[in-house]
Amino acid sequence: MKQEKQKIRAAIYTRKSTEEGLDKEFNTLDAQRISGEAYIKSQEHEGWEVIDERYDDGGFTGGNMDRPALKRLLDDIKAGKIDVVVVYKIDRLSRSLTDFAQMVAIFDEHNTSFVSVTQHFNTQDSMGRLTLNILFSFAQFEREVIGERIRDKFAASKQKGIFMGGALPLGYQVEDRKLYIDKQEAKTVEHIFKRFIALRSITKLLKELNRDGYLTKKYVSGTGKERGGKPMNKQYLYRMFKNKIYLGKIVHKDKTYEGQHEAIISQELWDKAQAIFKEDPIKRGNYTRNRHPALLRGLVRCECCDCAMTPV
Repeated sequence: MKQEKQKIRAAIYTRKSTEEGLDKEFNTLDAQRISGEAYIKSQEHEGWEVIDERYDDGGFTGGNMDRPALKRLLDDIKAGKIDVVVVYKIDRLSRSLTDFAQMVAIFDEHNTSFVSVTQHFNTQDSMGRLTLNILFSFAQFEREVIGERIRDKFAASKQKGIFMGGALPLGYQVEDRKLYIDKQEAKTVEHIFKRFIALRSITKLLKELNRDGYLTKKYVSGTGKERGGKPMNKQYLYRMFKNKIYLGKIVHKDKTYEGQHEAIISQELWDKAQAIFKEDPIKRGNYTRNRHPALLRGLVRCECCDCAMTPV
């Protein structure tokens, strides 16, 4: 009597780093799955069959393991539901040699093998595992080199004074990575700096700005999401007063470069605001805590304990 082959449950894992194009009727995740299904069908004579559960990570990097579908895949492997994992290419599963070594350890512990459709090897034998580690070493090397190139290009662009993205500061609009002054918002920025110099207190300034209805910068991010347009808070104001973009500068790490955009705040106004931050915090706090007008507040101190005297 002919012995029936043991069924091998095959799971297909797909991944794409960005969400671009995922809304199409047929996207790259679908293409990866079709390739995986075709490979599994070619192994029907060995008892392979695809399981119905889908493990699709759209918009997730392969540089870490923080991916919902991957977590479900590993959980199902630990539960004994999967015998082999099929991917289009090894970098769909991971781009980190360390992470991949951790996954392979989980695969081995639960008798699960790994197959790459386009690279023609699997981890069922020692030669396949050796080949896989060599490929991953080169893949990680390539990833690190690309990262270095991006960082070098980023630094070089900032040295030229180019705005390289991030939260768009109040007072500016951006076009083709170049900042242009928004005249109406620029008046608000100048007003905020002048009022801070007059009040000498972030707390008082914030209360005044919120009372008068001032809001944070409202803009649309590169991903199409609306940002800002909310009441200001202390953190927002502190970032404003430390942001050298308002001086026409671009900062990269601990270095400052001349920007390609115009300044909103004069050096004199900037220096006055920074001088307030250099004051003794206790002395500055007196401007907030003391509700009674007194010319000598913060100046007259007790000879015994050196505490500021309170006007009554």
